[in-house]
Amino acid sequence: MSQPGDQSPSVDGTEQVRVARIGKPHGIRGEVTVQVYTDEPQERFVSGAVLSARPGGGAGAAGRGGQLTVVRARWNKDILLLSFDEVLTRNQAEELRGTELFAAPEAADDDDAWYEEDLVGLAVLVDGQEVGTVTGLQTGDFQDLLQIEVQGGAEALVPFVDEIVPEVDPESGTITLTPPPGLLTLNGPDEDAAGGATPGPGEPA
Repeated sequence: MSQPGDQSPSVDGTEQVRVARIGKPHGIRGEVTVQVYTDEPQERFVSGAVLSARPGGGAGAAGRGGQLTVVRARWNKDILLLSFDEVLTRNQAEELRGTELFAAPEAADDDDAWYEEDLVGLAVLVDGQEVGTVTGLQTGDFQDLLQIEVQGGAEALVPFVDEIVPEVDPESGTITLTPPPGLLTLNGPDEDAAGGATPGPGEPA
């Protein structure tokens, strides 16, 4: 899965999605840390995979363009490290900082495969009432989490599972939740003077 708005054409006009953003170098042999934007890194970053490299967007854009060929991918705790055939030194790796990596979209094998750009901006409905907006998607090895800005400014993380997210409808611009009590307030920053959590949308005070 990729970040919002990151589905874009490659040089030859085919659609690609962002799968990672390169961070700082690791070691002296050209290895780099990456921020992963795909839920299948074990398939995206196999040895020999060719990725499109593009400078990062926005102000102060950094990085480089071209193509990078994966030599090795490995995990250092929860950080993915990549090495490329074209990058052999720490100085070359430093030049990649901020580079965004793109690849062809994954072949969807079922109706439950979603990219982040499909979800961000969708209105969140609970019992037919709008309670917030999807702002992101955190992918994990065992479970993905929807980032939701709840009305009032709090942020909630919601497991992206059928039991809690039974319906995603990009055409209508909505996503329906059936959250257990308190789920939408677990990460809320506001607490009352007595230390109790502020009631969330549709929850009793």
